[in-house]
Amino acid sequence: MRNLLPLISSHPGRRSALTCRFRCGDACFKETPNTSDNEYAGDIIARAVSRRSMMRAAAVVTVAAAAGTAALTGPNAPQAEAVALAGHGHEPPRKPAPSGARGLRFSPVAPNKNDKVTIPDGYSQNVVIRWGEPILRGAPAFNPDKQSAKAQAGQFGYNNDFLSLLPLRGERGRQVLVANHEYTDEILMFRGYDPANPTREQVEIAWAAHGLSVVVVQEEHRTGKLGPVSRHPLNRRLTATSEFRVTGPAAGSPLLRTSADRTGRKVLGTLNNCAGGTTPWGTTLHGEENFNQYFANGNTDMHKRYGIGTGATERKWERFDRRFDLAKEPNEANRFGWVVELDPYDPDSTPRKRTALGRFKHEAAQPRLTSDGRPVVYMGDDEKFDYLYKFVSSKRMKKGTSRAAREHNLTLLDEGTLYVAKLTGDSPAAEIDGTGKLPTDGEFDGSGVWIPLATGTTSHVPGMTADEVYVYTRLAGDKVGATKMDRPEDVEPSPRTGRVYVALTNNSDRGKEGKAGADEANPRNANKHGQILELAENWDDPAGDGFAWRLFLVAGDPNDPATYFSGFPKESVSPISCPDNVAFDDHGNLWISTDGNQLGSHDGLFGVATHGDRRGELKQFLTVPTGAETCGPVIQDRRVLVAVQHPGEVDGASVEKPASIWPDGPGKIVRPSVVAVWRKDGRDIGV
Repeated sequence: MRNLLPLISSHPGRRSALTCRFRCGDACFKETPNTSDNEYAGDIIARAVSRRSMMRAAAVVTVAAAAGTAALTGPNAPQAEAVALAGHGHEPPRKPAPSGARGLRFSPVAPNKNDKVTIPDGYSQNVVIRWGEPILRGAPAFNPDKQSAKAQAGQFGYNNDFLSLLPLRGERGRQVLVANHEYTDEILMFRGYDPANPTREQVEIAWAAHGLSVVVVQEEHRTGKLGPVSRHPLNRRLTATSEFRVTGPAAGSPLLRTSADRTGRKVLGTLNNCAGGTTPWGTTLHGEENFNQYFANGNTDMHKRYGIGTGATERKWERFDRRFDLAKEPNEANRFGWVVELDPYDPDSTPRKRTALGRFKHEAAQPRLTSDGRPVVYMGDDEKFDYLYKFVSSKRMKKGTSRAAREHNLTLLDEGTLYVAKLTGDSPAAEIDGTGKLPTDGEFDGSGVWIPLATGTTSHVPGMTADEVYVYTRLAGDKVGATKMDRPEDVEPSPRTGRVYVALTNNSDRGKEGKAGADEANPRNANKHGQILELAENWDDPAGDGFAWRLFLVAGDPNDPATYFSGFPKESVSPISCPDNVAFDDHGNLWISTDGNQLGSHDGLFGVATHGDRRGELKQFLTVPTGAETCGPVIQDRRVLVAVQHPGEVDGASVEKPASIWPDGPGKIVRPSVVAVWRKDGRDIGV
């Protein structure tokens, strides 16, 4: 047997201290915001046993789907097939067919520490767009020593994360690229940066480097190379000072009003946009995540529940705009932590913050449709011991691209019901010992319920108004006893099966004194590597209030007995740690990008089969450069896109002392960028 891969444990999550400072405000070193004593799954297992038969019967069809079969379409699926597949026994290791899963037929990249994007043999790559490249008319070429806020507001932003590629009708070979710009690292942006005394110019450049970019890209004939079409009419930048509308049931609430906006309906900026989603009606969704780090002088229990500190911030923005000082503007922070919806086809439109989807550290928001056309959006709150949510719209999507259809569809996420998840394991509590050892039934699995929090102006949470539920959604989850999870990040429903996959990145605090211990959905204490949860809605109805679940993948070194790959032979999979963003290809494979690899390699992108004989087969497709994180994967038939975020973000690094020379070589400033990868022979990826 191979030796276990070396661990890196000098800093929580293996991130550099520099990354922790600028991306999440050193969240790992602060008290976990969720100090509630609501029950977690381990507490309720014993009570679950008595009603297991009832729950199993309710979930029989979706459990069959979760077992890796072809999609079942609903309660009319053959009963015999459903019952035959409903058993929860451990899947024995399978001998895979020699050809490999379709879409994953490439030679996996070995773990490495290369200061470049490393890709499989037979593939090529190019940098699509870099931080600072001009995309708007009049924007100058990038010059890091002569940067200005005005220039940056017309250039591609910093630290690209979520990506979406949308079709552009009537312009052959062109698509619309939408990118999030999560955060800025001023130490790697400005020569001689003094963290204790940033200048107004530096702060205003950082404001302009946050937000969103919309840029049309052109495909090079006969290759997969993409490049920006500068000054295209659809190109757009939205920054920390752009105008956004607040919509939905909490719009206008007193909790959202400030001295600058007494209506509670207009916000300047969007901050810390992490992952997101692409809607069936052609818009993009953007999750505001670690917004807490931008606000100084928090002084309430609610500020604390959202991770807002009591002193000055890292970037010191409060010195230059009073709205970032909660002692002066106590409600300003309530205007961040939402899902933003953007219409990339209308450069004059005002993006909207959707209050009906709740306020927390949104990692992502990816919709699917019910059988009658209502969108359902699944969402994770990226914090240790926080929750998994979904929103079910009360309105149906209109098909087509007419003006009337588009206007109607832009209201879909303002009316509906917001839910939070409570998961129940089906094994005795004594069998979940925190080591990751499988229980006697052979897998981590169980059932769950969606607990309603609010519908329109009606609160379902005792003691809270609807406005309070939407603005203080974390508190609502606490009150109803939602299950504390290991940092739920990206959540994606499979377009082929409807099963929902939840990336749970890690949780170093699981099992510590005074903290929630291991439960069946989060089975390892001091969880370094994370897991992927697979959820199947009862009767394949995404609007329903119950589901079956199982752990699809328990990440780590395959030689570690506490890892699991859906029964696929572990000697034939790539090691993986800290799953973060996920996406699907047209073959039904799940692609996973990682953040904070604990196994001694750079982060990367992995593909894993979710069905068939090769279910659980996981292969590494690429790795990213030194200090970087893999973000925003887009998987097309003939192209893969990734956002290479915070390259060179290593302790002690600076503009003067770079830790990476990517992407432009020695003597050039390190620049977050988007990369495209394609097969040299022009054929589809992995076939």
